[in-house]
Amino acid sequence: MSALAQLSVPAMLRRLARAGLDVLLPPLCLGCEIEVDAPGTLCATCWNSLRFIATPSCATCGLPFAVDAGVGLLCAPCIQDPPRFDRARLVFIYDETGRRLVLKFKHGDRTDAAPAFGAWLARAGAELTADVDCVAPVPLHWTRLFARRYNQAALLAHVVGAHLGIPVIPDLLTRKRRTPSQSRLSRDARRRNVAWAFAVTPARSEQLRGWRILLIDNVYTTGATLGACSRVLKDGGASAVKALTLARVVAEDL
Repeated sequence: MSALAQLSVPAMLRRLARAGLDVLLPPLCLGCEIEVDAPGTLCATCWNSLRFIATPSCATCGLPFAVDAGVGLLCAPCIQDPPRFDRARLVFIYDETGRRLVLKFKHGDRTDAAPAFGAWLARAGAELTADVDCVAPVPLHWTRLFARRYNQAALLAHVVGAHLGIPVIPDLLTRKRRTPSQSRLSRDARRRNVAWAFAVTPARSEQLRGWRILLIDNVYTTGATLGACSRVLKDGGASAVKALTLARVVAEDL
């Protein structure tokens, strides 16, 4: 008996619909947009050039180390200026390939990347989530949300929450003011730029007390945005804030 004949009627219909859709709109690589076998995947070239982050890494912020010097070590920035979040984990390095993936997702309407990226985040953050009460995205200012039509961090948060079985609260935080782009700012300027830019949504303030939050964002550069969000969450009563970001800028790629 063929594999198709063994499928239930709804499953068979879904497979046939998918085949028809692929003929009309062939799935494209999330990186270079050449045709691939399945939606939400990478071609072999982009996959092989993507630098995933694994151990050894900083026990706090997840910054990858070139050499394994032991478990529990911290990077120099975390020693000199401990972040406001408790721990963070990351998926891949924000180099040429990583940057292309993130920018297509953020600005190129490649929202079909969310399922794959969210699954990668959930896998990277598995060690952080045993005692987490909710997942929350870093918010966009309403003017940027209106212009972009979606908050990419919120899309990721929903996928992460579904994978881990953790409630998602997309409006836990709000962005009070529209901050200039961080891309060309120094570390100190980034901190000043986002200082007090975020607040706990008033309707969620009582719900927050004692909770352990998993914060989701796209790119970790200096940690300024995650730090600003973590500060207001902890000031609002959160007992812990952990973070997952899709990409991490490292010194060699600045």
